[in-house]
Amino acid sequence: MKVILLKDVSKLGKKYEVKEVSSGHAQNLLIPRGDAVAATPQALKRAELERSANEGERKIQEELLAKNIEELDGLTLTIKGKANDKGHLFAGLHREAISAELKEQSRLDVMPEAIELDQPIKEVGEHTISVKAGGKSAKFKVVVEAK
Repeated sequence: MKVILLKDVSKLGKKYEVKEVSSGHAQNLLIPRGDAVAATPQALKRAELERSANEGERKIQEELLAKNIEELDGLTLTIKGKANDKGHLFAGLHREAISAELKEQSRLDVMPEAIELDQPIKEVGEHTISVKAGGKSAKFKVVVEAK
């Protein structure tokens, strides 16, 4: 059965992709969860329109980030988090949290996908983070302090 993915589904595909899956998997898991819809001609047209609109928005955001990337270079961001006596954070800092703090502290809107972070930050201290967008890259420091 052909389905159109409405969300990124691990081990299957990305949003708006058309995939061939077993009908049981589609009807019992993907469609009830809202992760996919059946690939009818109308749904295919709608998905293509949404994909192109989403792609346009993403390109605009990347262009804005590429213009503002010079401001990010050398920036120091301070984030406070709960930590134990040894300096280990109770909750790791993910891309989304770093992006939100960048927006709050420096007024720069950075997409979480542009932040290169292999693993969440789980230690108190100074960390160097890189950002890539539109062929440009910048590095900034994140100082994590215990509350």
